[in-house]
Order: sequence, then structure tokens, then C-alpha cells
Amino acid sequence: MSSAVQPKKIWWKESVVYQVYPRSFKDSNGDGIGDLKGLVSKLDYLKHLGIDVIWICPMFKSPMDDNGYDISDYQDINPEFGNMADFDLLLKECHARGIRLILDLVVNHTSDEHPWFIESRSSKDNPKRDWYIWRDGKDGKEPNNWESIFSGSAWKYDEKTAQWFMHLFSARQPDLNWENHDVRKAVYEMIRWWLDRGIDGFRIDAFTHTRKEPGLVDMPNPQNLEYVPSYAKHMNVPGVLDYVQDLAQNTFNHYDCMTVGEANGVNAAEASEWVGEAKRRLNMVIQFEHVGLWDTNPDQRFNMKDLKRVFNNWQKGLDGIGWNALFVENHDVPRINSKWGDVKNYWRESSTSIATMYFMMQGTPFIYQGQEIGMTNSQFAGPEDFNDVSAKNYYVAKRKEGKTDAEITAELNHTSRDNARTPMQWDSSANAGFGTGTPWLKINANYKNINVAAQVEDPESIFNYYRRLIRLRKDNEGLVYGSFDLVDADHKDVFAYTRTYGAQKFFVVANMTPKAAHCDIGALSLKPENLLLANMTVSDKSVEKNLNLKPFEARIYKI
Repeated sequence: MSSAVQPKKIWWKESVVYQVYPRSFKDSNGDGIGDLKGLVSKLDYLKHLGIDVIWICPMFKSPMDDNGYDISDYQDINPEFGNMADFDLLLKECHARGIRLILDLVVNHTSDEHPWFIESRSSKDNPKRDWYIWRDGKDGKEPNNWESIFSGSAWKYDEKTAQWFMHLFSARQPDLNWENHDVRKAVYEMIRWWLDRGIDGFRIDAFTHTRKEPGLVDMPNPQNLEYVPSYAKHMNVPGVLDYVQDLAQNTFNHYDCMTVGEANGVNAAEASEWVGEAKRRLNMVIQFEHVGLWDTNPDQRFNMKDLKRVFNNWQKGLDGIGWNALFVENHDVPRINSKWGDVKNYWRESSTSIATMYFMMQGTPFIYQGQEIGMTNSQFAGPEDFNDVSAKNYYVAKRKEGKTDAEITAELNHTSRDNARTPMQWDSSANAGFGTGTPWLKINANYKNINVAAQVEDPESIFNYYRRLIRLRKDNEGLVYGSFDLVDADHKDVFAYTRTYGAQKFFVVANMTPKAAHCDIGALSLKPENLLLANMTVSDKSVEKNLNLKPFEARIYKI
């Protein structure tokens, strides 16, 4: 069924976004850390891939407690990444290639080294005291029992002023008080400064946590039950949309820019309030519902029924109303082919099948660096191999529960964010071609087989499959704007759907398992001459009822 309302055409809907984690992308000066000049040196590679927008994770001045998501100066570049002249060069060179550039906007919190917090911390009567969330303790302990998203308490005691400040993430990331209008004014001025400089938009970090439930009362914590952390009192709390509205009205709505909100806690039924085009709040949100299907059990794959339910709800919920951000990887989740695929036996096939499944739905596709060459989870030997602050905190918490480092490492090998942050694998030379110095995070041991140089000239590579996906989407408006309908919706192994846009109709199918599968295509008729793309050789003649698929086989037809 086609949508009664056709989506409005605009550049950011037709774009493909490539996410760069700058510390891990390309090191230009041999210090072991990726930098802006390194990114500039690889822009032709990204142009060749076919992407339209680069989203670069924070490169602002920072003590790097959380790899740049703890910002000490929003209007300066961290020296390990370069300087403002390097950034201006990056922006210029991106635009010269027709590539837009969006930045991470981290305004739920700052670093504890930000001048705003230094002032706020200096005394209880400082004018910026209320720019952050300070409270007296309760019975000699924290003001409430809220837990940090990075584990442990969400509060830190400050001896100088004998009060506690809130930090929903690292203890070095104090939360800004969005109730304070002076905070908002300062944030908006900073945003406009960047947009006036010529950037093309923002990905907005952790914004659903800016609103805290009034009163800051305790989370429920039943006695004699294992306590499961809950963020209900500071995640997507009623009133947060007022912040979004105020933010957009004072900044984004005055520019031709792209805005992508990280929307932890927002479900498909609520999405139109965030990205409904009539609301003029955000362009799209990165939702967490399908990410929630990736649990900590390394032996358990996803449940296809649940995956279809989540994606279908988002596709149907926003069709003709708003827009989706399509992704399966980013800097916060492990490599998807190590979770959903079979990297031992079907590395290329599972990587390209997963790509086909998500890339052709209605929305703007996001590719995370290395995803386009099938980078996999790494293997970490112990606590010394991890850099991520959440992993370090996890060791502390689990040791208190009596777990050994070996047991904790075994868990984190499958779940740690560091899996997504190992340096980009450019070639088979030392350090995978990332740089001449010792990398800040250990290179994945499989870099000699999985790297850019091995794939760019190979027409059957994962890289060139992504190039074909991008080109196919650019050449067919129906694969951008068409409405989405599941096919064989109850199939437990195959993800299949149609895209319909006026007279244009397409069929996308992906077997997501390491075994052969049959898909009931109903009344659809698939003809060999209408096969647009496949991730392996197709031997079928015309298909009328049942489509026979090899392990991890994916196809796209025009119908």
C-alpha cells in the first residue's frame, strides 16, 4: 500500500551519510591518533565510495575522558586532531567535492574542565552555579539513587562546596541544567557560530536525557530483587520536546541544515513528535529500539520477528510524516556482522546481506567507518586492551560482584564499544596503514585480510557492493521516497519488502541466516531482466511464487 502523502523532496533525504570516528580514521603525523589532516587525505576515497555527507564525531577541545564527548571548549579543536585551520581546510575540501559536513552536538553535558563548570564549581553563589545540577546529599549519601549510564552513581561529591553534581555519563561529564535559560542562550549562540562558519548540520548527542523528572526522586529499587538500572526519570521525560522545539526555533530552522537526534527512549509511536515535518523540530532521529534487540548473550542472534516489528513500526509510523535514519553500526555498538552475520564462513555474504536489508528502506542510510569493508569485532586480551570509559567502569562494577577479569573480558569482547573504535584498516602494511606511530587502540588482527586496499579494485568486494547500493539508490527515486511494505512478514529467516513510489515498485530480499531459505513472494512476479543487484550469482529463472535463497543471499528487483 502506498502512502497517501508523498514525502517532500529534500537533499538530506537523498543523501548517504558516512560516520567518521576521528581518533580511529587516519593518523597523518605519526602520533598514533587519527586527525583532521588524516581525514582530508581520505576524502577522495569517500567520494569514490559515493557518500554525500560526513558526520564527524567530536573533535572539539577535550580532556578525552570519553573520547571527545566531554567537551571543554565548543569553539576550538583538540590539539591531537589539529587546529581550526585544519578544520577550515577539511570543510573547504569536503565542499569542493560536493560532500557536506555535520558535527556532533554534545549539549546534555560538558567536560568538568569547561570554563562554565569551573565557574559553577567555584562557589554556591557563582552566577553559573545553576548552569549545572547541584544538590545537597541525603543522609550523608547521594541526593538520589540514580545510576550513571556508564555504571555507578549519577552523582559526584564536590568537597569545596559540600554538594553533589549530576553526571548521567562519566563523572567528568557534568550535566548542564536545561531549565536555565542562560544555558540555552549560550548553547544556541555556539550552534549559530558553527552554522555561520559553513557546516551543514549536527548529529545531536544524548538529547533525550536533557530533561530530568522534576523533584529528582529515587528510582524504584525493590528489596530482595536484582536491581536493573532504569533511566526512566531522565530519558525522554515529558517536557523534553519543549527543549527540542526551543532549540530548533532558535537555531536550525533558520538554516538549510541537516539535524539528526540521538533518541534513546523514543519509540515509533512518539517519533512523529520529534521528526514530523509539520513540527519543524528535527529532520530525523537515531532510534534505539532495534539496538535493544542486541543483547549481551554472544550465542544468541536476533529474533527476526522482533526485528521486522521494530523496523515496520518506524517505517509505517513516519511514512508521509517524517523521516528515518537507517543504521546498523555506529561508534557505540559492536560490529553488526559479528553479531548478526557469520564472519567465519560467510563474511562477505553476511556483510552484504545485512547491508541490503537496512540500506533500501525509507530513510537516510548511515555507514559507519569500516562497515563498507566488513570490519569485524576485535579480540581483547584483558583490561589493558580497552580504552572506553564505560568498559573501564564495567570492570570496576563486575569485580565488586566477584567476577574475574577473564570473565569480564569475555563479556566485553562481544559488547564493548571499543569493537567499533579499532583503527580503520587501510592496507596490509604495519598498523594497517592507519599511521606510522603505535595506534592508540590495538589494531584488529585480521587487518591483513580485511582492508581497503584489498577491496577497492575487487569488483566483488564488500566495498564495491556498497558502491552499487549507493548508486542504485541515487538512480531510483522510488528507493529513496517509496513507501515500505513487508513481504512474507512471518518468515523467521528472511527480511523482504517492497518499495512503492507512484508507478515505480521494487522488491528487496535478504536471507539473514547461514542456511538456505525459501521466501513466499505472493502475487509478485520476479523476472531475471529486472534484477537490479545481487550479492552473489543468481541462477533462478523467472520466479512466481517461492524464491529460493542461498545462505545470506540478497537481491533487489524492479517489479
